[in-house]
Amino acid sequence: MEVKGNPVMDRMVEFLQSFLALGPTVILPVAIFLIGIAFGQKIGKAFRSGITIGVAFVGIFLVVDLLVSNLGPAANGMVDRFGIELNVIDVGWPGAASMSWASPIAAFIIPLGLLVNVIMLATNTTRTMNVDIWNFWHFTFTGAIVYTISGSMIQGLIAAVLFQIACLKIADWTAPMLRDYFDLPGVSVATGSTVSYAPLGIPLVKLLQKTPVIKNWNADPDSIQRRFGVFGESIFMGLFLGIGLGLLAGYPFGETIQIGMAMAGVMVLMPRMVKILMEGLTPVSESAREFLKKKFGQKDIYIGLDAAVAIGHPSVISTALILVPITVLLAVILPGNNVLPFGDLATIPFIVAFIVGAARGNIVHSVIVGSILIALTLYMATDIAVIHTEMAVNGQFNLPEGTNLVSSLDQGGNLINWVIWKVFAIFN
Repeated sequence: MEVKGNPVMDRMVEFLQSFLALGPTVILPVAIFLIGIAFGQKIGKAFRSGITIGVAFVGIFLVVDLLVSNLGPAANGMVDRFGIELNVIDVGWPGAASMSWASPIAAFIIPLGLLVNVIMLATNTTRTMNVDIWNFWHFTFTGAIVYTISGSMIQGLIAAVLFQIACLKIADWTAPMLRDYFDLPGVSVATGSTVSYAPLGIPLVKLLQKTPVIKNWNADPDSIQRRFGVFGESIFMGLFLGIGLGLLAGYPFGETIQIGMAMAGVMVLMPRMVKILMEGLTPVSESAREFLKKKFGQKDIYIGLDAAVAIGHPSVISTALILVPITVLLAVILPGNNVLPFGDLATIPFIVAFIVGAARGNIVHSVIVGSILIALTLYMATDIAVIHTEMAVNGQFNLPEGTNLVSSLDQGGNLINWVIWKVFAIFN
């Protein structure tokens, strides 16, 4: 049966898109409220937790928007200023997400993803209860890519589930890091673009930490502050790095100061929003932990949230700001790369969050490892560009004017997605 064009399927996809259009600030509070009730919380307490988390995410996404709306144009200004021309355009995660939800398999991903998560919790194969439903689009992307090359709905759904399982297992593995370094107890992150950098990034960080000479290269916020005093505080780090980015972009004086102030604001505001988040999440986490311990003997459960909760650390923002011009430079000098970094330059904080956590905030080690992995990402995004573009055309995505090929760093250059795509390509 041909799925595409099926009226029932079209209505399901339309409903799914309408639901997701509500955004995490609506979806997450509802999910947290229902989880709280399911785990025995009183209605009032569960409702308060849901609303508090919703308010926290309103604040978090306001700060993320402040970051993206300033960082994105500055990064693109650098690309224009230096006249870089490559034939594959990075459409960014918004483009990749819209292509994903336009796929015929999209209607199945949320119910299937929730079912898989419940089964894994019940069988003790994961400790992460992933309520970050919006970011299920990463699973959808992998499924859609495999559906594009195979024409098989079954293969596409299997690919999506494989991606989800990988994300949940990495989320379990990295949850202690979120607790110890980011001060997020009871939280894990299963966001596809962030977790994909852990399997290579964390071992590379550990290697640097054991490499003679390099292991002594240290620049974390505490050591910077000790060396530079008040000017080493995170607020000044954001200011100075933002000004540096504005200068590289060729901004006039006023706009350069503006982006510096915006980055200083991100450094200060994001950690405060995360504190509000934890105020709402802690009661739910404790209830879930007690319930599962009583019913299944599990000692811990993690609530899976958007990677935005981890990007506010000063070391993450600092590393990302340094990596923006490095990414543009790598795109120019790497032989065989055809991707012009564009839409996803502003999402580099999400890409490097786990690397920074593994490096315990050492910005030097984080930038070195981040540069290596972004180089690999550019190659993977180049490799998948033809299929990525075919998926875009099938989803009636409007290609940028004058562009024949598109890709994305976020998901097109995603290691887990790339490996799954390659495995399925062998049989199709």
